Amino acid sequence: MTEHLLKILIVGDGSVGKSSFVHRYVNGNFTTTYKMTVGVDFSMKVLPWSDTEKVRLQLWDIAGQERFISMTRIYYKGASGCVIMFDVTNATSFLNCRLWKQDLDIKAMLPNGATIPCILLANKCDLSGRVVSADSIDHFSKANGFTAWMETSVRDNKNITEAMRRLVEEILSAQSALNPSRLTPQDHINPESQLNNTRETRCC
Repeated sequence: MTEHLLKILIVGDGSVGKSSFVHRYVNGNFTTTYKMTVGVDFSMKVLPWSDTEKVRLQLWDIAGQERFISMTRIYYKGASGCVIMFDVTNATSFLNCRLWKQDLDIKAMLPNGATIPCILLANKCDLSGRVVSADSIDHFSKANGFTAWMETSVRDNKNITEAMRRLVEEILSAQSALNPSRLTPQDHINPESQLNNTRETRCC
């Protein structure tokens, strides 16, 4: 059985639903009792991909304020792909996706120097008061190099599994195109070790 170990970043402004998204995807339920992420949280999920392949995902949920500090370079190291999320009822969170994508493209690259696959998620589409249109998202996604975009609702469990499957497909396709003979040491990332190192260097 071939096993693929993929590190997936989940980024975007605060309060757009990143932690809820990860919890829904990993545990299959929705709760409103989340506290704000400080630094980064990580979760694991194993996908039976085919009869001969298994995908092990490391999901790194990065706090919304982290874009503004240099620590993101540590978090991004070895990433295979990324989810950038915004809230369709919050125009600022949508506009800031450009900054998140620019930051990502500088700090996370494939071995050939190309940008890592990244999907744009328009979350909270179940809410009224939407201020970002589908046409705007589609244009923005194409203009900023996203591999795809989807509307999601963590509460209604809309497109959560589908979005992650699409991203994994894009990652495996990109890796296949590179045709590495084996995983590099960078692909084997120990979240606990990296987080401990990060905590030791963080200011209060």
